[in-house]
Amino acid sequence: MAKLTIEGHGTFDVPEGKRLVKAIEDAGVDILHRCGGFARCTTCRVEFIEGEPQQQTVAERDKLREKGESGIRLSCQCLAEDGMRVRVINTLQSTGLDSPGDEPADEITPEPEWIPLER
Repeated sequence: MAKLTIEGHGTFDVPEGKRLVKAIEDAGVDILHRCGGFARCTTCRVEFIEGEPQQQTVAERDKLREKGESGIRLSCQCLAEDGMRVRVINTLQSTGLDSPGDEPADEITPEPEWIPLER
């Protein structure tokens, strides 16, 4: 098991390698994932305080570039690792939407093509 700390919510034991968006949701945090975890909408954004993975998917890189985002990651494109500490940016409660979005699959979608993290 991996230790995942979510700012304002606590530290949780989560399965190592679990899709981060699902690990956050399983911890009881109402994180948004409006596109269903396909790296299309960026509502599942998180800020890494510690333990940021040093790889990313091509889909994540391309979406963040398209949106002009920096300093954040898409939790639908990350896998849980021990020692991660994150701040969730969008929650259902903070936005007032009626649903977080379609349930993300257990596996990263689209099929991940891993590359080194670009900063």
